[in-house]
Amino acid sequence: MRRLAIILMCALSLSAFAADYAKPNRQETFGDVTVYYNAFASTTLSADVAKSSGLIRSKQLNVLNITVLKTGKPAPSVVAGTYKDLTGRPEPLTFKQVTDKGWISYIAQFPVEQAGTYTFNIDVKAGNQDNHSFSFNQELYPGE
Repeated sequence: MRRLAIILMCALSLSAFAADYAKPNRQETFGDVTVYYNAFASTTLSADVAKSSGLIRSKQLNVLNITVLKTGKPAPSVVAGTYKDLTGRPEPLTFKQVTDKGWISYIAQFPVEQAGTYTFNIDVKAGNQDNHSFSFNQELYPGE
């Protein structure tokens, strides 16, 4: 599971998978809560990591990874959101929590059938804090 956390964190921090219009550091800060986010092709995950985290590796599926820190430490949170594909229709994202050695990530899979700019609207509630919302756009491509 430590390997899963390392790979997910690497995928979160690498921008080589897709050019995007999000903030360069892919984070939002709300007081003492910092939310890191990244979307990437599921084919970039090894088969072992995908299996252990319950993800499907497919050329048509991408992964959205959200990590929430409160005062620099992983924070159990409620994460919800939607994405808009090239049709412009909002589609819900279903997040699941992946925990490994104290690290907490929230991951959701969504289809990417052709290259384009996708819009994400994310809501995060860290513990008993207020709900925080943010949006970002990211250029995505089907996996290889």
